Amino acid sequence: MMFALVNERLEFWCHFTYIDIKAIISVGMISMPAVTIRNLSDETHRALRVRAAHHGRSTEAEIRDIIEAAVRPPERIKLGSLLTAIGRDAELSDRDVEALQKSRDKTPATPVTFE
Repeated sequence: MMFALVNERLEFWCHFTYIDIKAIISVGMISMPAVTIRNLSDETHRALRVRAAHHGRSTEAEIRDIIEAAVRPPERIKLGSLLTAIGRDAELSDRDVEALQKSRDKTPATPVTFE
């Protein structure tokens, strides 16, 4: 299997803690990015371990959950909900939707080529 190492790094400071993200991409599949957190105080690390134990998971799983919750909050607008709201605002009836479906072009799209 061939591997391509992407040496692009996303480096930034988050609340005075250095975070370094690297991604290794293999042909046909992408592995998960790795995150290194430096300069984390012992007190913070201990608090993370206690919090993880309280939730019955590893410290690594707890950190993943904290990051997910911070960057992907549940109150974000989802596409399906947004489209439903647009349809309601436009006061579209089932008959309107059927008319739109009948009038649309049903010719399959031409695949994009990158040459």
